[in-house]
Amino acid sequence: MIFAPIFGYLGDRYSRRLIMTAGVFLWSLTTLAGSFMSNYWWFLLFRGLVGIGEASYSTIAPTIISDLFSGDLRSKMLALFYFAIPVGSGLGYIVGSETAQLMSSWKWALRVTPVLGIIAVLLVFFVLKDPKRGESEGSGHLEATTFTEDIKDIAKNRSFMFSTAGFTCVAFVAGALSWWGPKFIQMGLELQNGGSEIDTNSVSLNFGIVSMVSGLLGVPAGSYLAQRLRPHYSRIDAHICGAGLLISSPLVFMVLLVAEHSSGLCYFFVFFAEFFLNLTWSIVADILLYVVLPTRRSTAEGFQLLFSHALGDAGSPYLIGVLSDAFTISMRSSSSVSSLNTTTTKATASYQDFKSLQYALFTTCFVEILGGFFFLVTAFYIVEDKKKVEKAIHAELHVHENGALENSQLPSNQIE
Repeated sequence: MIFAPIFGYLGDRYSRRLIMTAGVFLWSLTTLAGSFMSNYWWFLLFRGLVGIGEASYSTIAPTIISDLFSGDLRSKMLALFYFAIPVGSGLGYIVGSETAQLMSSWKWALRVTPVLGIIAVLLVFFVLKDPKRGESEGSGHLEATTFTEDIKDIAKNRSFMFSTAGFTCVAFVAGALSWWGPKFIQMGLELQNGGSEIDTNSVSLNFGIVSMVSGLLGVPAGSYLAQRLRPHYSRIDAHICGAGLLISSPLVFMVLLVAEHSSGLCYFFVFFAEFFLNLTWSIVADILLYVVLPTRRSTAEGFQLLFSHALGDAGSPYLIGVLSDAFTISMRSSSSVSSLNTTTTKATASYQDFKSLQYALFTTCFVEILGGFFFLVTAFYIVEDKKKVEKAIHAELHVHENGALENSQLPSNQIE
């Protein structure tokens, strides 16, 4: 995701359609190539290259939507776009697990999506319209500024900075739960069944279905609430995001507590925890688009993507794993099982592994509270920053209209 700001800079100045076409093609090619790698380091390289392709459309697509639509219609289109993240993640578990099981190899799970990727390449290249920056807001004649000026302006934008910090917390939790959630639930189910092994694919399938449905309902619910309440309360976007995280936190806590006791209750709390987490996706994108000038939006998207992934879901699975290993070592060093028989030793070790991962995942609850705080701070600045953008757009539009009027009054041979 380090390439996201680069794609953002290019997206503010060159053809976004061509950049997205190249990015999605690279994503499809590297995903397919990775499935044929037998060497770990080559596999790691191609999986890393996947992120370059992903950075292109994740950075640029929201800005195209913002230039095609405005107001509530833009919010609806953004909800439809970000609706794909939790739904796609859930479908990934379902399609990946079922394909791997059907073909008896995990590699085939990576060979399904490139087919869809090539279809997306053709659609983007031949169908997508690339509007002028700010066209939907009547500011299609804004001139792009230098990269340095863009960075300085974005860094001073408090709504952008605090909402990005909040969204980084969302990404942290989403990454940790998507990576460790199925494993944790599987360990809980095995404890419920007296240590009997539970099929990994079935747990992934169930987790994927729950995640997908929570996304199907959560993303549009957040957008709908924002659209309905925004005319009455101008700071509602930030407050919905903050409330979503603060409500999701105790629900995640309940997931971690009940996993070893009841699978039904566990999936129940997973659904609602992810539902409230998903409220934020499209709203955060909407906030960025109306507090940042049209000619700087791709760059801002790039930096938001970089920070939210680098400090969020890129590192959270690793951090949870490290914490879990540390808790496991601590537990086993403080307890003696040498005198127990093999069966008892195995059961004790399994329970310790489960509790270690549980303690590590408690971290996500605190991160959600921190994210909620960042969004509530965003609410203090969001109205002011939105007015600054509207004022700049209206000033530019006024200058352009006056210039056009003056030109129309000149003799035809003097109009360029």
